[in-house]
Amino acid sequence: MKQDVSTPLAREKATGMEKQRGPLSRGLRNKRLPGLGLAAAAVAVAWLIHAAVPVLPFLTVAVILGILSANLPGIGRAVEGVMQPGLVLAAKRFMRLGIVLLGLKLSLIDVAGLGWAALGIVVGIVLLTFVGTLLLGKAFRLPGDQPLLLAAGFSICGASAIGAMSGVTRTDHRGTVVPIALVTLCGTLAIAVLPALKGPLGLDDVQFGHWVGASVHDVGQVVATAQTAGTTALAGALIIKLTRVLMLAPMVTAAALVQRYRDRSQHRKAAAGSEEGKLKFPPLIPLFVAGFMAMIVLRTLGILPHSVLESAALAQDLLLAAALFGLGASVQIRSLLHTSGRAIVVAMLSWALIGVLAYVGVQLI
Repeated sequence: MKQDVSTPLAREKATGMEKQRGPLSRGLRNKRLPGLGLAAAAVAVAWLIHAAVPVLPFLTVAVILGILSANLPGIGRAVEGVMQPGLVLAAKRFMRLGIVLLGLKLSLIDVAGLGWAALGIVVGIVLLTFVGTLLLGKAFRLPGDQPLLLAAGFSICGASAIGAMSGVTRTDHRGTVVPIALVTLCGTLAIAVLPALKGPLGLDDVQFGHWVGASVHDVGQVVATAQTAGTTALAGALIIKLTRVLMLAPMVTAAALVQRYRDRSQHRKAAAGSEEGKLKFPPLIPLFVAGFMAMIVLRTLGILPHSVLESAALAQDLLLAAALFGLGASVQIRSLLHTSGRAIVVAMLSWALIGVLAYVGVQLI
């Protein structure tokens, strides 16, 4: 309801409210600054570590630093206290901005170059992994949205997919901590495990690149794993991986439709039909996912200069690193080990599932 400020008394009242709002808003911003400053410092350290040891993906290092900061004596209390508001902002908002910029890495022309058969195989791997992980999560009775978030992370694109899916399910950022920690763990293990299996499985460089692209989660982890077999493997891995990333938008939209149906059904049971209009549904396409799709279109049209794409790629890495540090800072290792044993089992089974499906897909391609 619009406030009437036509009278002097009303204007004075409105001005007083604005004055009260000002200090509160400034106070909130000030509370966020320590956490944002810590995230920025951690991103810089992660960048230096990655530069010194390129085999360690930048984003993976950022997550590890976040986990360490939450569990080291002395630092952990500060992270849980004064740093928390800024880290929560980084974990939520920066993740979504990073997902939007991720779209600039994907051209539909490159995807079309795979051919319909290869494209169908990649889509099949994503769908089968998603459904299989979801069923595993349900079978092991994982709490809340963990089955859905793990399914999205392992089948599509790791932490970015978990962040996108949590926007539809309206999961609190703490609810994404376990899935992101587990998908990061398995993706990091893949950097060492998959190259060791290349020879025993009889894969040439091209096949190995396709296997990595179809089975490893985050883009940085794909690069770190595939580059061990050379540039040919890396090129094939990236195009397969980015084709999986393309599945993010339709999968999130499908999840939004399911969430709307569930919300409507629960509302009908809890209230009379006349009150149904008061129910607030999640958007079919969240704004940041729409932004992700728009960026894909821009990249496909080829209207952005190379310098802009490079700057956007750098900004995306920095934003996601800050977000993943913020999420990592929410991980309590003791609590994770005590309460998430079933989730760890599901994650390992899902990792094995996508590895097997991707290997079969490589043979078919």
